[in-house]
Amino acid sequence: MQVVRTSLILVTTLIGSAYAEGDALVDSLGPREIAVGEAMRGAATGASAIGLNPAGLPLNRELVFEGGYGYRLADQASLIGVSACDSTNAFPGCFYYQYASSSPELAGMMLSRRTHLAGMSGAYRISPRVFMGSSIKYFNFDSDVTGEMKASGLNWDIGTTVRISDLVNVGVAGYNLWGADSPEFPRAVGGGVLARPVPSLALSFDTRWKLDGDDHSARYGGGAEWFLRPGSGQTGFPVRAGALRDNSLESTYLSAGLGYATMKVAIDIAARYAVSGADDTMFIASMRFYGPRQAAPAIDVAQ
Repeated sequence: MQVVRTSLILVTTLIGSAYAEGDALVDSLGPREIAVGEAMRGAATGASAIGLNPAGLPLNRELVFEGGYGYRLADQASLIGVSACDSTNAFPGCFYYQYASSSPELAGMMLSRRTHLAGMSGAYRISPRVFMGSSIKYFNFDSDVTGEMKASGLNWDIGTTVRISDLVNVGVAGYNLWGADSPEFPRAVGGGVLARPVPSLALSFDTRWKLDGDDHSARYGGGAEWFLRPGSGQTGFPVRAGALRDNSLESTYLSAGLGYATMKVAIDIAARYAVSGADDTMFIASMRFYGPRQAAPAIDVAQ
């Protein structure tokens, strides 16, 4: 009986790892990224730069504090993140802390995973068109799921953003490239392009590949954000929608989000639903408080 029970747990653990998609590459994302199919590597600013591309921090000039909470139904995961980002100086940077916990049910047993993550991101403007950025983070992962090992240590991300023009950005980033190894912090590389055909509309497409061992699985996503600015223009309502494909899970997701933004505060909410493959639904929200804000830097065409 013990052998059968152990075998059942091992099998369902493998199924559960595919069923519950969480790892550091997705658990670090906020409502804006989720809503547009994780496609913001070309223009990731503020807290979005932490999980997608730290090189995007110099794209704006603002001091912002952000806190968020998300819930994923598939594995009853709670995702909490707080950050402080300042891009008003010559060396834009962020400090952040994130916590993720989940309770997957495997073989009729309720198990648990949890991750603490703290770090800082920084970026530097090489030229008016090219930015470089990196993140250093400390993680601590614990799990009572069979086959999952405790892990902790430091790791690094690195990225670059290129402003092709005032309308088009391209971003590339590598994740967990140097440092402690853990399946929850897989090595990966991602890239994307974001275009603004008009000031109020952003269109984006991204892809991300894992690089651990034989796992070269990919996620492809794209989306759009339409920023509605009625009246005097001091208040705005970003409307977002996107889609995402994960070829390792053989799953397709649709996502949408809505925001409310003023000069001092912003609220964003988003939801994602699996229309094929995994049975998964996610809800996430965040609130931002702004300090000093300055006009975003423009490209000097004479450079």
